[in-house]
Amino acid sequence: MPEAPPDEEAALYVEGLDVTYGRALSALRSVSLTVPHGAVVALLGPNGAGKTTLLRAVSGTLRLHRGAVTAGRIRYGATELDGRDPVAAVRAGVVQVPEGRRVFAGLTVDENLRTGGLGLGRRRPAQVAEARDRVFALFPRLAERTRQAAGLLSGGEQQMLAIGRALMAAPRLLLLDEPSLGLAPQMVHRIAEVVREINAQGTAVLLVEQNAGMALSLADTAHVLEVGEVRLSGPADELARTDAVRRLYLGETTEATDTTEPADTSKSTKSTGTDNTADTTSTTPTTEGQGAA
Repeated sequence: MPEAPPDEEAALYVEGLDVTYGRALSALRSVSLTVPHGAVVALLGPNGAGKTTLLRAVSGTLRLHRGAVTAGRIRYGATELDGRDPVAAVRAGVVQVPEGRRVFAGLTVDENLRTGGLGLGRRRPAQVAEARDRVFALFPRLAERTRQAAGLLSGGEQQMLAIGRALMAAPRLLLLDEPSLGLAPQMVHRIAEVVREINAQGTAVLLVEQNAGMALSLADTAHVLEVGEVRLSGPADELARTDAVRRLYLGETTEATDTTEPADTSKSTKSTGTDNTADTTSTTPTTEGQGAA
């Protein structure tokens, strides 16, 4: 595994990772990737490809789903992660926002936010207040609903709360699992803006997203997972131009294009192109947990 340069001690390194469920089902095979400090990296692929499993391995929640790392290594900065200890991951600066939001439906918005920093132990009131101010700056709507039960929020508001709860732990690496799932276009656009703002504030992002257009517009680099293995990797803007990605993930019919693996390039500026339909999506209140692989 390559050593992190001194100015990128907060980088995530995954090397040769194998994950199985129940000692029989192989979910990931020889997966390797890097999330540099301050970068956005997207994971694309069909359902069941292993995207959520990879996030679980990094966040230490695999054992909650009877999964285990059977080969390979995960390192974030100087911390070795083994897929079994979510508290160690949070304390290292790695926090996951699960698929389906998974807010505590019976708790208020304020109470949900307070749970976000529990894995860090005792913190100074000023630190908690600073984290809360950051959340409310990103999501002013939550500041207006601090005493409202989370289960009564719209789907978009619940997604805001789920991200806000993760930010209460002041992560250096945020793992986002399908943040746009089930949301109306206007809210998808807002979530994309928030991911950009979070990244601009210095937080790296590992993004799993079925909306490939949005993911590639946000990401510096991207990886395509299929049946537990990495099939394509490269700069996001170059991957977006390959025939396979355009046909399979962007819904385009293309003429012959270069499908070779893209070479690394420097970070480029991107923008989303979603429209602005009102967010009317609501979800059934849920309890804390992780989404399926």
